[in-house]
Amino acid sequence: MVKCKPIQVAVEVMIITISKENYLKAIAEAHAEGKTVIPALLAHWLSVTPPAITTALKRLRRDGLVTIDKGRIQLTSEGRKVSERTILRHHLIERMLSEVFGMEWFEVHDEAELLEHAVSPAFEKKLVKMLGHGGICPHGNALAIMNTEQRRKKGQCLLGEAETGSRYRVCSVYERDRSLLEFLEKRGIRPGTHLKVESRNYDGIAILKIERKRIALGSPVAERIWVARERNQNIR
Repeated sequence: MVKCKPIQVAVEVMIITISKENYLKAIAEAHAEGKTVIPALLAHWLSVTPPAITTALKRLRRDGLVTIDKGRIQLTSEGRKVSERTILRHHLIERMLSEVFGMEWFEVHDEAELLEHAVSPAFEKKLVKMLGHGGICPHGNALAIMNTEQRRKKGQCLLGEAETGSRYRVCSVYERDRSLLEFLEKRGIRPGTHLKVESRNYDGIAILKIERKRIALGSPVAERIWVARERNQNIR
């Protein structure tokens, strides 16, 4: 009897590191904001050096997670899966910290950035069972990232584009800037806030009425807030 030697098959297992998850999530979120994703944008977005971006993109392309054409970066189907999984876990952690532990809405993003990489599939399932799949995070964002076109189709606009004399409800705010979130909290602006745009100065500063108080808001902040026009414009 001839003895056959066992055949050894080398199987390359792709390891998804924290760094890869961060890059892929950043690419997905930047695309959702309507930005053309190029290396310089990612370097600014993630606060890393251009050489680090170059090295990371080589690895991501080698692993089949991104494509790069004329400097523009796109996710592959596999890269999109990884980004969506990371975004899901970030979303669930933000909701858990807010809804279960009562953490302030302007604090949860930074904590979720750290914890999203430590969530196991088993814990993810428990979070989904506890919180549900269709909720809104404390910053007003649903699980599925909406791009600018999708937001506009839902009747949303940036506060900087809102008509003077009209009433609006805050739908969501830009969540990656802790200083911005604290700034808004001090002025009583968060998702769900009802406001009226009373006037807008030549320099873009809007005068808003929120309940019984009036505040001035500059255009750099107004461009970070998505609102929807109130159906009942007679509310006082």
